[in-house]
Amino acid sequence: MGPALPGGANGGERSHRECSQRTMRAVIVSEVTAKPPAPDRGSTRGAASEPPGLSVVVPIYNERENVVPLHEALTHALQALGRSYEIVLVDDGSDDGTRDVLAELVASDPHLRLVLFRRNYGQTAAMAAGFRACRGRTIVSMDADLQNDPADIGRLVAKLEEGYDVVCGWRRDRRDRVSTRLLPSRVANFLISRVTGARIHDTGCSLKAYRGWVVRSLHLYSDMHRFLAALGAGLGARITELPVRHHARRAGISKYGLVRVFRVLADLVGIKMLMQFAAHPIRWFFLLASPLFVLSMFMFALGFVKLTREGWELFRHCDLAAVAAGAVTLLVAANVCLLGFLAELQVKVSKFFRQRISVTVREATR
Repeated sequence: MGPALPGGANGGERSHRECSQRTMRAVIVSEVTAKPPAPDRGSTRGAASEPPGLSVVVPIYNERENVVPLHEALTHALQALGRSYEIVLVDDGSDDGTRDVLAELVASDPHLRLVLFRRNYGQTAAMAAGFRACRGRTIVSMDADLQNDPADIGRLVAKLEEGYDVVCGWRRDRRDRVSTRLLPSRVANFLISRVTGARIHDTGCSLKAYRGWVVRSLHLYSDMHRFLAALGAGLGARITELPVRHHARRAGISKYGLVRVFRVLADLVGIKMLMQFAAHPIRWFFLLASPLFVLSMFMFALGFVKLTREGWELFRHCDLAAVAAGAVTLLVAANVCLLGFLAELQVKVSKFFRQRISVTVREATR
């Protein structure tokens, strides 16, 4: 599904792409597209296969009542832009009849592309599949609950064309419950901004516009969709934000809650490591091992050095408990350092960063 990422022709990169494609085939049932209309006799084959200028990626999970008005609002907003477009709908294993409604929409609109998951894998997996399937150089992501306003897409794209690589929507006037949505979101935004350094007011807003090279350079997993702006900043992308409209949910139920704060805390550690130490993970592991080395030296000092009335005594009366604790702590610190060596070797062998830099350079210079 979707075009392969550009990169070198070496065997390591090919095997990485093949492994990724096999994984996605195991997750995705199928990709459905409407039959395109027959081209005019005067049109060329190249024009018929030309990729759209704008791709909109929408992950969907149990939004049967919202998909039809969403399609109508998106079509109206995108046609007003006067440029070619596609809408990539990713059904994340819906079981409320959403798939049937989506299949009918795709059959009637050649601008729609539908990706179906075998089961619910989460919003990050749905976004990653949508990014992989889309073909446009400019990509917009948004939720399917109609709380994001499709009319803001034009403003985000216009801001992107001012020279930015990522434009984040900022729901300045949110229409959500304070206890279950607004408060957890503010806590998460504060933590993400402090830890990652991405000065964005609303990192959880799904309405964002990207240049294609940004999302195609990212490897998303877990709940990484919350950190797209921070991950983009780690690639050197120029990021800004733009206030957007936010509406109360019309139908269906929210899929978010207080649990996501704890997920953010868990993922922040991985994000911090990826942003600062992924190129040289051994530095991260040595940083983790440093307090353990200091603690082990302190425990050895307690075990071997004694202060008596006659002065300092070395190795005369050993405290076996302190010595044993120091030895165990030193062993743990050494194992952490060895893990750093293994991680460093893995990064060098996989050529992950060489491939990502190749993707970034090729697409940014087009």
